[in-house]
Amino acid sequence: MLDIKITKAETLKEKPTDESKLGFGRIFTDHMFLMDYDRSYGGTGWHNPRIEPYHPFSIAPGCVVLHYAQEVFEGMKAYRTADNKIQLFRPECNARRYQDSCDRLCIPQIPEEDFVQAVKALVELEKDWVPHTEGATLYIRPFTFATMEQLGVHASTSYTFCIILSPSGAYYATGLAPVRIYVEDEYIRAAPGLTGFAKCGGNYAASIKSGEIAEALGYSQVLWLDGVEHKYVEEVGSMNIFFKIDGKIYTAACTGTVLPGVTRRSIIELCKDWGYEVIEGKLSIDDVMKAGHDGKLEEVFGSGTAAVVSPVKELKYEKDVVLIGDGKIGELTQKLYDTMTGIQWGRIKDTKNWIVPVCQG
Repeated sequence: MLDIKITKAETLKEKPTDESKLGFGRIFTDHMFLMDYDRSYGGTGWHNPRIEPYHPFSIAPGCVVLHYAQEVFEGMKAYRTADNKIQLFRPECNARRYQDSCDRLCIPQIPEEDFVQAVKALVELEKDWVPHTEGATLYIRPFTFATMEQLGVHASTSYTFCIILSPSGAYYATGLAPVRIYVEDEYIRAAPGLTGFAKCGGNYAASIKSGEIAEALGYSQVLWLDGVEHKYVEEVGSMNIFFKIDGKIYTAACTGTVLPGVTRRSIIELCKDWGYEVIEGKLSIDDVMKAGHDGKLEEVFGSGTAAVVSPVKELKYEKDVVLIGDGKIGELTQKLYDTMTGIQWGRIKDTKNWIVPVCQG
């Protein structure tokens, strides 16, 4: 168990008064969690866990992370319920995924219980920052980056683990609006043996080009195909993706090129509970488009921490376009969104033991 030293800020920031204008990732709370790693340090190497006032980092120009991108991160949320309790959604899953990301990037792992304890400690201290507005949350960003000052492509011997918090508005400010998706047929996001399953900045940096292309064409998201044959659907931007075809649910398998989403695994569990057959495997974009034209593509939706569930109304692949469900949200998509958010905000009983309480708000 971590012995966390807390140094409180002498002057607190003014909290937003209009939670409808929070946006995402623009406002940060008063404090941050920090912990250091040095290979020469005794024990696990991780030491000095602490909470300090939010402040900039001071790093050397030759710092490993700036040149070779040795870093990983996570994305989570804290929720305020109607009875003013602050709670997390499956934080142990984020902790395990974080360990996998660290392992792939040769970053020393943080024990699951330490990860969760650090998140809970910071959220409890900053509980007044958890929004009260329906749909708004306190976004949690844990990350680790290499701090060794030395050029050369090899693992750093020192690291910083940090958690910052950002109150964020409802993802759908005007309601659960279906999105239009551009299918990328030239660039790839991941390939076998690379870092597709890890949450590391390099994956997202490589995706920016396609995002710009999609936006220029009027599409808000990019659907990535596999990196070998450019044939099979994998994931969408920062979301996993699901296709309901002829009553069955299809999604790409997590075999190294797809991020194993916490929301994804939760949706799969719910769908199976409700009697749906869920197929995790290869699904070609040609079969998706054909199902759309044949009237068998009933629903398409993305899943992720930010949006929870994101309905899709249109797919564009090369010169072909498929419209889904008359541009309206599907019945299953709506049910999943209502159930997931209901559990997260405490409106629906948690029979899965997915909720981890933090404190009374």
